Amino acid sequence: MRLLVTGGSGVLGRAFEPLALEAGHELHAPRRTELDLFDPAAVTAATQDVDAVIHLATRIQALDQLDNPEAWVENDRLRAEASSILVDAALANRVAVYVQPTVTFVYPADGPASEETRIGEVAPILRSALAAEREAGRFASAGRRGIVLRPGLLDGPGTGHDQPVTSLGASVHVDDAARAVLAALTLESGVYNVCRDGERVSNRRLTRAAAWRPRH
Repeated sequence: MRLLVTGGSGVLGRAFEPLALEAGHELHAPRRTELDLFDPAAVTAATQDVDAVIHLATRIQALDQLDNPEAWVENDRLRAEASSILVDAALANRVAVYVQPTVTFVYPADGPASEETRIGEVAPILRSALAAEREAGRFASAGRRGIVLRPGLLDGPGTGHDQPVTSLGASVHVDDAARAVLAALTLESGVYNVCRDGERVSNRRLTRAAAWRPRH
């Protein structure tokens, strides 16, 4: 498949690229200076002759910025505004698959959670994640495959966390998250949690639907 990958230079994008190439996919991963994700005409041009769009671009801040909405403005735009532009372009160009990672932290903060768990009011910095998920749903509603991945907090090389932060209820090594992104290209439309076994958030749907299990 020919893949358009946004955020390819980020921590998840760097882990995903070698996996995708090894699997035989053709990657187009323009850098921030090469593709303005807020320019509809440029994004439409970039999605021509593409089989799948994988929207990995984010501006995730450190955990000590969780209560500072101003620090997350660019991340909000990338998730809400850029995802809408990408979906419009992908629909116009007959792209078959759209993959949108968000986060498991949209679930309530206590008790077990699965993809069936009701999501109520979320913190302001998480509203854009739900907006991005709705865009993937809009893509799926048009008869294409729209896949939402909800990874736990990433750990491993480049993430700032050498060990899992288990207190948040869901964690995943960046290499396992990258393998989930690759697996998403074969999944049916829907939402899939991406996290370790035995955590508060269940990964059962993904492990049943794809040949994916956490290795770290």
